Amino acid sequence: MTDVDTEPVEQEGKPRTALVASVVIAVLVALLVVVLATRDSSNERSTQSPLIGKIAPTVAGTTIAGEEVSATDLRGRWVVVNFFASWCVPCLEEHPELLAFEAAHRAQGDAALLGVTFDDKADDARAFFEEQGGTWPVIDDPDNSIGVAYGVAQVPETFVIAPDGTVVQRYAGGVTQAALDELITSYESAPTP
Repeated sequence: MTDVDTEPVEQEGKPRTALVASVVIAVLVALLVVVLATRDSSNERSTQSPLIGKIAPTVAGTTIAGEEVSATDLRGRWVVVNFFASWCVPCLEEHPELLAFEAAHRAQGDAALLGVTFDDKADDARAFFEEQGGTWPVIDDPDNSIGVAYGVAQVPETFVIAPDGTVVQRYAGGVTQAALDELITSYESAPTP
């Protein structure tokens, strides 16, 4: 019989490959942490929408106060359409910003705020406004038909409609009074073609 070496043969490349793979994964995780830690923590994100530059879909219906309202009645002013829900924490966080925006522009008469419920009950939305304040019209949209027309995926989402009825901006997440004012000012001060 022949003597056969029965010791396992070590593969020289295996430990080194595992080490390289571990280092690469660690670097990728570290980069991800850096990106997440240094990005803007604001909820406010201006995002693309196929509606931008087009006439706004209809925003009309019965408000949580039982009145009929339509965004077309507000033509000639800036209209900020805010989709929200009473159970939505970011909606609660952005609410003081909307209160400030509405108060400033109510006095000027150049812009109006219009709320639309999303996956919410009218009674809950009414209770939200009774507790948090706000006097702008809020359309009860129990089947989310207005939200679907605007492509709303989650709340809050806000669309800004120019006085001519075209959608000029979409914000996913909470929005601030400063962002809305800045947007309106930038359009009003832009040279007309």
